[in-house]
Order: sequence, then structure tokens, then C-alpha cells
Amino acid sequence: MIRAIFFDIDDTLYDSTRLTTMARLNSIRAMIDAGLDYDEKFLYERLYEIIKKFGPNYPRHYNELLKSLGLKEDPKLIASGVVAYEHTKFAYLKPFPRVVPTLLKLKDRYKLGVISNGIAIKQWEKLINLGLHHYFDVVITSEEVGYEKPSKEIFLEALKSLNVKPEESIMVGDNPSTDILGAKSVGMITIRIRKGKRAKIEPKNELEKADFDVENFDEIPKIIDIIEKRHKNTI
Repeated sequence: MIRAIFFDIDDTLYDSTRLTTMARLNSIRAMIDAGLDYDEKFLYERLYEIIKKFGPNYPRHYNELLKSLGLKEDPKLIASGVVAYEHTKFAYLKPFPRVVPTLLKLKDRYKLGVISNGIAIKQWEKLINLGLHHYFDVVITSEEVGYEKPSKEIFLEALKSLNVKPEESIMVGDNPSTDILGAKSVGMITIRIRKGKRAKIEPKNELEKADFDVENFDEIPKIIDIIEKRHKNTI
């Protein structure tokens, strides 16, 4: 019997890949409009490398961009990039189609939770801006637990928080090497949603291979019904 369903956030509940791409591109365009005289593609690739080096939560990406170009910090250029990024982010921060009705349907039958790598406040900001925060009974983040997916500890903490066993729980995520691998390592049932930049990536081994694959969010209840029926037949 299934009692709880856990979800990843990025590229599972919303199109993180598209949001990130467009926000970075628009920030570069805004900086060019403000006077940064460089090729758009060159600047985008340079910004990508800076974010890769310092991490997505580093607060001075645009300062580092100017520094990498041998330029002095220019508040106007930096502010132009930051404002354009934030405006684009909120414009694109929308749930995938059919996420809301599916969560509503699932919440009537199961406990729902989130398991996410990242800073707690930032993950809550995403859920609140998406309008999804009130659907979840718990939100477990790597910052608070001290372990990142695919470590077993973060999944075990999530299970403990809802007082459920691994075999009574499902993990839904897009990333084979974190969401699927970590959940399977503790005995959870796994559903991979093929969205975003990892949609076509194939699992490297059996532990990264989900029990079920879906392309659309509203397929999840049907998969759960299959799981429930299989469980009944084995009793």
C-alpha cells in the first residue's frame, strides 16, 4: 500500500531548464543594452562558465563576469543583468501543465513531500512562487539535513518525517543519478519524469533506472494505480 509520494522540484514540478536559459540570456542582453560591448553568445558562454565555477547560489556572478573581461565593476551593468534575470525568472516560474490538478488528486489519497538539493529558503521561494507550497506535508532540503541526493540519509530523513516505510513510498524526479539512484538505494519505488535537460539521458546502470518512466505529470496517478494493483495481487 502506498502512503506517501515525494517529488523533486527542478524540471519535475516546473521547467527549470527553460527558465534558467532564458533568464541568463535576457540578463546578457540587458547588459549589452546598458553598454557592455561584447557578442551575446560569447557573454552567455562566459557567464555559464562562471556559474559552473562558483555555483548557482553565488551572489556575484555578474561582478565576476566583468572581472573575467578585465573590466572594472560597473553598478549599472551589474544591476541591468540582475534585474533582467529576476524579471525573467518570475515570468517563467510556472508549474508544468497539469501539475496542480494532479497534486490535488494525489493529496486526497496520500501524504506528499519534497526532497530537494539546495538552500532551504531558495527551495521554499520556488514552491511559494509556483503556488505549490500548500500541497506538501514536508519539504526536505539538503541544507537542513546535511546530505545531498543521492545520499541515503536525505531520503531516510524524508521517510522518517512522514513516518512511512520505503516500500510504502514513491519518489518522482527527473534526474537518474540523484533522484532515482538515491531513492532506489533505500528501497523506494521510483517514477522518472522525462522533462528538461535530462529528458533524453539514459541511466548508466540498473540503480539509475526508474521503475516507471512518464513524459507528462498527469500520468503519475495511473502509474500509482498500477503499483497498488500489483501490491494487492502479491498479498
